[in-house]
Amino acid sequence: MSRYVVSRSGPLEGEVSISGAKNSALKLMAACLLAEGTHTLSNVPDIADVTLMAGVLEAIGVKVRPLGGNRVEVTRGRDLQPEAPYELVERMRASTAVLGPLLATVGEARVAMPGGDDFGARPIDMHLAGLEALGATFELSHGDILGRTDGLVGAEIALDYPSVGATENLLMAAVLAEGHTSILNAHANPR
Repeated sequence: MSRYVVSRSGPLEGEVSISGAKNSALKLMAACLLAEGTHTLSNVPDIADVTLMAGVLEAIGVKVRPLGGNRVEVTRGRDLQPEAPYELVERMRASTAVLGPLLATVGEARVAMPGGDDFGARPIDMHLAGLEALGATFELSHGDILGRTDGLVGAEIALDYPSVGATENLLMAAVLAEGHTSILNAHANPR
């Protein structure tokens, strides 16, 4: 059996660069759907999930351009295609983060049921129930979530438990909803 022996050799000193959090970067990229214009995100990790989210956004009609130095430029124009392609969504659970912003901006969304990591069952029922409370309707068709709304309206939404993903999705959708939204049992640390 191997072991490590650690002994104090004096005070610690030096510099450590902290990489940006993947989950935060993915949600911030999705949040760029909420406003037309060019958005620059800093400290974005150079990892596969960020590349996948860029692909999802590009399929929707957003331009994503790496700027170097872990910065990414996201440009959203007026026209969006409200469909996240299956071949990308199946590889990354965080792609459901585009559901709320698409409903809020375009009034419709077609997103495949999420794939990605296999941490056990993590249904998106609370995402859908919360978005329905804001005025969206959903149907499931051949593995796709089809959402529509004539306009989101603020509501009081009670989550069954403090879900990070549901809290994030509902916050993004509520940004453009008319009126006031309260999320009860929201997660304290949305990314």
